[in-house]
Amino acid sequence: MQEKPTLKLHFKEVRKLVLTVLLLSFTFSAGYIFGYKGYVSAASGFPKVVINREVPASQKELNFSLFWKVWDTMQDKYYDKSKLVQSTMVYGAIQGMVAAVGDPYSMFLPPEQNKVVEDDLHGNFSGVGIEIGFKENQMAVTAPLPGSPAEKAGVQAGDFIVGIKDDTKKIEESTQSMNLNEAVKIIRGPVNTKVTLVLVREGSKEPFEVELTRQTIEVPSVKLDYVGDKKDIADIKIQKFGAETVDEWNKAVIDVIAKPQVNRVIVDVRNNPGGYMAAAIDIASDFLDPNTIVVIEDHGNGQKIEHKSAAKPGRLRGKKVVMLVNGGSASASEILSGAMRDDLGTKLIGVKSFGKGTIQEPLTLDDGAGLHVTIAKWLTPKSTWVHGNGLDPDVEVKDNKDQEGDEQLQKAIEVVNGL
Repeated sequence: MQEKPTLKLHFKEVRKLVLTVLLLSFTFSAGYIFGYKGYVSAASGFPKVVINREVPASQKELNFSLFWKVWDTMQDKYYDKSKLVQSTMVYGAIQGMVAAVGDPYSMFLPPEQNKVVEDDLHGNFSGVGIEIGFKENQMAVTAPLPGSPAEKAGVQAGDFIVGIKDDTKKIEESTQSMNLNEAVKIIRGPVNTKVTLVLVREGSKEPFEVELTRQTIEVPSVKLDYVGDKKDIADIKIQKFGAETVDEWNKAVIDVIAKPQVNRVIVDVRNNPGGYMAAAIDIASDFLDPNTIVVIEDHGNGQKIEHKSAAKPGRLRGKKVVMLVNGGSASASEILSGAMRDDLGTKLIGVKSFGKGTIQEPLTLDDGAGLHVTIAKWLTPKSTWVHGNGLDPDVEVKDNKDQEGDEQLQKAIEVVNGL
């Protein structure tokens, strides 16, 4: 066997992540659709690996004989030797090991999948524009991205994904036993190609199909508008907590504080699936007193870490504020919402949030692969765990899709004006 670089599990660039989902909005060039023919392609660029059968001293008690028996049997008996690509088989084995834990948010990502997630957090999108997670152990839409093909087609946060079809790939599969990576591989594809989602919506037992055309999408993570009769209320919409979010938030805040007449703020995290926990803490620091608990990281066995607001001037401190949440508000969105309510009594307006209360650490491995590991659960400052339950709004307002206008935003304007 030819010597090639070894796949080493050397962790780099460790950050804490509370991203609910993988974005299903990417395409690959050179005519190669990732996941269509497995991981192997001349365009995939996956590195070769050296198979070393020596068991590390710390793992001598483990019996890998069955693994190697299966490996050797495949090498000896499988009819199409061109499919026996070692890097693909090793990656597949690692993915299976991580998946065996049963946590949908802990996952091993081969290099191209890992690049997708990193691009996502840096705001590079192309595709159908949906984000997915698990709700009640069923794959579900966490949020459609604003202006995306999914949103335009009427896909809603909370829709259960029960099947995926792609005629070009000759795929029609149920999602019952599918993980996020498998769904990503099927849904992702080149611009102007089509994929069909089979959905079930709350209140309806019958599934329905939505055909989506993949498109290039560019979505900023923060958008600022001024609302109300006098345009004296800042409406700041945070669409995700990515690498660029804090910079975009800072620009929005500078604009707000330059307008002395603006003394009320609506923070809108509807359909925001989460992202970096640090970004949520940074944003909370603009409202809270220094060294106020924002989120509690609970590792079990009594090990807890309190993450507090930064010791810096809170640029929006003292302004009247309310928050908008819905079923697509998850993870970092719930961290921010929970902290604002627990610490400031901020009213949450809308409908129950998604309910994702765990923290992942994204680890970059050698050769560009990645590993997301659930390292802890998180609690609000008052020790509430939202996982599976979400945050109930203080003022419940459902968005009526059959009516024009944004009823939830209008209620937020009404409530913040009354403070």
